[in-house]
Amino acid sequence: MGFYGTLKLIFYKMKRKLDHGPDGRPFPAGKKHCKGGGYLSPSCLAQATPTTFGDLRLANGHSAQRRRVTSGPPPSGLQDWLQTFQMWSGPERLLALDELIDRCETSQVKHVMQVIEPQFQRDFISLLPKELALYVLTFLAPRDLLQAAQTCRYWRILAEDNLLWREKCREEGISEFASYRRRESVRPSPAVSPWKSAYIRQHRIETNWRKGDTGEPMVLKGHDDHVITCLQFSGDLIVSGSDDNTLKVWSAVTGKCLRTLTGHTGGVWCSQMAVATVISGSTDRTLRVWDAESGECVHTLYGHTSTVRCMHLHGNRVVSGSRDTTLRMWNVTTGQCEHVLTGHVAAVRCVQYDGRRVVSGGYDYMVKVWDPETEVCLHTLQGHTNRVYSLQFDGVFVVSGSLDTSIRVWDAETGGCVHTLTGHQSLTSGMELRDNILVSGNADSTVRVWDIRTGLCLHTLQGPNKHQSAVTCLQFCRGLVLSSSDDGTVKLWDLRTGAWLRDVVALQSRGSGGVVWRIKASDTRLVCAAGSRNGTEETKLLIMDFDLEDNQTEAD
Repeated sequence: MGFYGTLKLIFYKMKRKLDHGPDGRPFPAGKKHCKGGGYLSPSCLAQATPTTFGDLRLANGHSAQRRRVTSGPPPSGLQDWLQTFQMWSGPERLLALDELIDRCETSQVKHVMQVIEPQFQRDFISLLPKELALYVLTFLAPRDLLQAAQTCRYWRILAEDNLLWREKCREEGISEFASYRRRESVRPSPAVSPWKSAYIRQHRIETNWRKGDTGEPMVLKGHDDHVITCLQFSGDLIVSGSDDNTLKVWSAVTGKCLRTLTGHTGGVWCSQMAVATVISGSTDRTLRVWDAESGECVHTLYGHTSTVRCMHLHGNRVVSGSRDTTLRMWNVTTGQCEHVLTGHVAAVRCVQYDGRRVVSGGYDYMVKVWDPETEVCLHTLQGHTNRVYSLQFDGVFVVSGSLDTSIRVWDAETGGCVHTLTGHQSLTSGMELRDNILVSGNADSTVRVWDIRTGLCLHTLQGPNKHQSAVTCLQFCRGLVLSSSDDGTVKLWDLRTGAWLRDVVALQSRGSGGVVWRIKASDTRLVCAAGSRNGTEETKLLIMDFDLEDNQTEAD
């Protein structure tokens, strides 16, 4: 063992004696004679390794003279003892020191500690070249970096390094540092790393989601006492569709209704939105394409002979499904119907389109996979024993939810059933699929998390805080699951653990008629469409903003 190893062993041996006493038992609380601190490991010391403690003191810039004990002349035989000690090998010296420490009184050990301890209290970060110091800091977690910045001025400069924080943001999946919104009067300090600001902002948003520091939601009232049947959210625009035959465009910033889209002669049952283009489907058997910014109806799409019940937009093409049993593919730009897909023998209830394949589910218990360009049904996926109400499709797997209580996972290329997911007790009304993780909401009041590759149920989101009625809508957001229900609440769950975190929304009339029909969320906002079927709750939209950057001073 080298010089530093020996010195460090002595140091900790003495510290243990001070903390625990001669018999090894810990001192009572408040009786310890010394506090531990952060000490320099051997690998962090200078490359020109001193061989004695005196050399170390000189290397650290201290005088070779140290405070001497003035209790009288040195004991006889001291020089002989020291010469004998120097003649021993390293292990023999350690053994001798071990025995010596055990025979020392507390005051004597404390004296040795006062001599040795300062040599380990070195700001090694400031002694390193900047490149090496930054490399050391890369091993710290972001929270530790924020604490390190409070150590001293030089550490603060290092801990503000923009490239260092860019790497930390990359590790956390943060891909941009520009704030979405910032008041003109608030300017970031030039000394603050933009990537550090991005990390702090994202951390604050995450905390607001989980702990609810958002204040009261913004309330947007409209559609009288009608049901809001569909909800879309893009940028700062919100579009709600209702069975009152209209759609309304709202500002997510001010909460004002910007315009009402009129033209349908029947209730609006489905919609899609991309930037400022809105497509709506109605019981009047038409689809309409709208410009949400001007309120203009760009196209009215005729062709279906019954209610347009579902649609899915990809690029400039939208596929609609109708109670007339057909699907139609439309070009949103030209307003032309490009393809008609026939084969279902009952109403088409749900549809997915990824730009290459169309997948549809219907009241005929069937799921169909189509090549829309040739209008050929490639596979009819049979297995459900009741109506199919919900679909997810990622280009590889088709996931279908049915009134028969089961969820089935299919291979889109072969048409084979990969897994049958059982556990729900009623209709699966909504699903979300990301990678291999599926979240399903059911009329049995539960939400389940599945791995579609293994077919295993990872979590059932229930327990004492579970929904008390059917789940109406759900969504992934930031590693969280949001679920709304007929019980008048929106609940937040941790996707990884399955734990209930809190009720994000709880209507005053919850449990007595209040319903949250639809939810849409971005990283920073949640929009809820709520009301009631018995007049106990006004029809309204609730907007919650989890990015309070404009209302808070950016953390330093």
